[in-house]
Amino acid sequence: MSYKLITFSILLFLLGHIFVWMQLNGPIVWPEWKKYRFFIALLGIPITYIFMYATENSISGFEGLFWPGRFVAFVCGITVFTVFTYMFKGEAITLKTATSLLLAFSIIIIQLFWK
Repeated sequence: MSYKLITFSILLFLLGHIFVWMQLNGPIVWPEWKKYRFFIALLGIPITYIFMYATENSISGFEGLFWPGRFVAFVCGITVFTVFTYMFKGEAITLKTATSLLLAFSIIIIQLFWK
């Protein structure tokens, strides 16, 4: 297992999910973005490359296994969604959401340290 590759893939997954949150929710949060929907949709091309590279590094980091990287990508996505939704929409983190996040982080811990 290569923690360097896994860490790099986590950073790429986080970056990709940040862009996805902005791409999908930006026109709702900031109505003036609606004028640029076509150009925002074109961001899907570089975003896809970010996720492809993150996936490749994750699979390499987990010695060829696909599932651990999928779980890491999920946790990165749910984390970005939680933080950005709170920051930009003010939706508080409820006990139910906090519990779900704790469980999500538990998935990463299991994937990284359970041999």
